[in-house]
Amino acid sequence: MLYTRVGPHTRDLELHPSGLGRVPSELRECRTTGSVCGFCSTGCELSIHTRDGRAQGLTPSPTWPVNRGVACPKGWEALAVTQSAARATTPLLRDDGGVHRPIAWDRAMRLFADRFGAIARRHGPESVAFLSTGQIPSEEMLMLGVLAKCGMGMVHGDGNTRQCMATAVTAYKGSFGFDAPPYTYADFEQSDLIVLVGSNLCIAHPILWSRVVANRRDPAIVTLDPRMSETARASTLHLRLRPGSDLALFHGVARALIERGAVDQAFVDASTVGFESFARFVQAYDLPRVASATDLEVAQIEQFIELIAERGRASFWWTMGINQSHQGTRTAQAIINVALMTGNIGRPGTGANSITGQCNAMGSRLFSNTTALPGGYRYDDPKGRATVSRALSIDAGRFQTEPGHAYDRIVRGITQGEIKGLWIIATNPGHSWIDRRTIENALGMLDFVVVQDLFADTETARRADLVLPAAGWGEKDGTFINSERRLGRIRKVQRASGQALADFHIFRLAAAATGNGALFDTWTSPEHVFHKLKATTAGQPCDITGIEDYAMLDRHGGIQWPLPAGHPVEDQHRRLFEDGVFHHEDGRARFVFEPPRPLPETISARFPLLLNTGRGTSAQWHTTTRTQNSTVLARLHPPQAYVELHPSDAKHRCIADGDRVRVVSRRGKIHARAHVTRSVRIGEAFMAMHYATTNLVTRAQFDPHSRQPAYKACAIEIQRLE
Repeated sequence: MLYTRVGPHTRDLELHPSGLGRVPSELRECRTTGSVCGFCSTGCELSIHTRDGRAQGLTPSPTWPVNRGVACPKGWEALAVTQSAARATTPLLRDDGGVHRPIAWDRAMRLFADRFGAIARRHGPESVAFLSTGQIPSEEMLMLGVLAKCGMGMVHGDGNTRQCMATAVTAYKGSFGFDAPPYTYADFEQSDLIVLVGSNLCIAHPILWSRVVANRRDPAIVTLDPRMSETARASTLHLRLRPGSDLALFHGVARALIERGAVDQAFVDASTVGFESFARFVQAYDLPRVASATDLEVAQIEQFIELIAERGRASFWWTMGINQSHQGTRTAQAIINVALMTGNIGRPGTGANSITGQCNAMGSRLFSNTTALPGGYRYDDPKGRATVSRALSIDAGRFQTEPGHAYDRIVRGITQGEIKGLWIIATNPGHSWIDRRTIENALGMLDFVVVQDLFADTETARRADLVLPAAGWGEKDGTFINSERRLGRIRKVQRASGQALADFHIFRLAAAATGNGALFDTWTSPEHVFHKLKATTAGQPCDITGIEDYAMLDRHGGIQWPLPAGHPVEDQHRRLFEDGVFHHEDGRARFVFEPPRPLPETISARFPLLLNTGRGTSAQWHTTTRTQNSTVLARLHPPQAYVELHPSDAKHRCIADGDRVRVVSRRGKIHARAHVTRSVRIGEAFMAMHYATTNLVTRAQFDPHSRQPAYKACAIEIQRLE
């Protein structure tokens, strides 16, 4: 059941057409404007109902091809969050006593330019960095990247998408030749077998789960997760494998499929490279070895293999359970390998499909000028730099030839005294960064910290020297790109709180203050920037030069990339690689593989439990910067941090359900409530990532290929508090 809310009223909304998208009578006289939701990457559209320039309520858009008239709790509360009394409404400067005091915008921007400029002159351009986000429109991301790197000369900048999607990006680039999620949401409804790996789809992406429920092909659903999640309970088969053992499992599955003759040899021969080497490699992964590595029964693995071999259309979906692991890139590529060898790609109901986390993580991946040049070009590609230079009318010499430090290296650069100034935009690393004390210490070592966000009370904003109040959802214009590559509009329907400004305007002010105003002379509106953004994609796999303007996105229910100039929008649901041609120069996908590595931190006598982290409830999102400012959402999740542990482990420690406990790791100690449940395996525990204390115990370890933090496994002990 999904919940709808208008004003103070809450009611159930059944998932059938007669109940979808109905506008309550009290809103029927309002003006209605569609805007893509600003929470997760699903990309639902919400109809905002306004009167006299103020939003009165919202309903899910009944014709939008993503959500088709339904919304999750977060979507229904999108307006309530922006109307919170806790909003930052004026620039704030920390005084000598550590108290934030209101200042005017002109003074704030003079300080911004003077302090960052002084640091760069004294210590060099590598001494100032920025941390970006997947939360702002693509147009603003492009502006930030151009201003920071081409204008202010910052060498290092990364986004918080490093924490959620870097593994998928790296895996796709290695296997397909470009960061190209191949699917459309319609594939959920067209699969005969749906494999969910490290994904609690019911909770993290409930609208996508409704697409699974709408599948009329009677699909088998297989969930790979150490924890008995809500999704696992609803699955045909739950493979409750040992944390970190997915890679060994998929190698074993590949071997068994080869032995069964379940390889689509025609597709492999025509569209891939490296299968022979891969087939030799996986010969070492027989079922007994894989069963030992995963803690699964051989019969369970055989059942999984049979489903892949016998079901006509298999789709493989993964999220943070894979991405946020110490060998996430190779595990994602192991999933891709199985899809490739069985020909489960480019056809309806198939694919190796990464589901994104943040609302515009895909926009960040293509346009933020952090891990790639705008348009997805490599930094070391002279042709790409020239193309982007022409598209943006910026001298090619102002674009870097290397991406600069990844997020973890930026944090290390601060602690080593190399980076002295930091600009943080729409993200809260003081809560979300792994082994949180490392970022707390780092923020305290900086000469100047600027935080640009909706709220001034986040863990990060409280540490800032200067806080710049930003507009939120419903208060600015631009575009988001969702998980299935669909561009959709977000719209300004009301003024931002107080003196808060859209990031678009803050970046223009910052450009003028730092002497870079000429960069943005023709960047006069988000739609003007959209046309520049389009131009960077010409000839790329993500080409969107065929999107004429914002109005075209509205007419077609959003548009998936690619859409080159001159190509008609023939279908609302388009998948990639239907022709078997990939984005490497030879047009072939790659089999990429290597042996599994052990978990970086294992259990011991002192720390005998393995902690996993993940989504809590559908009412929470990331660091709860926004969801905690909704009274409705706050009532839909436990107010205190909790830790799940198995009854056997609880009995051994004399812990009862609801007891106050201490969770201890090699990094620190935190308090939580015990939730005794068989949802976790013996010897393991689970905590929701949304609580500020959770990352005080996680261990700073990273996938070597993507540099993504491995939040998913660390050793702990749980002690009962008297």
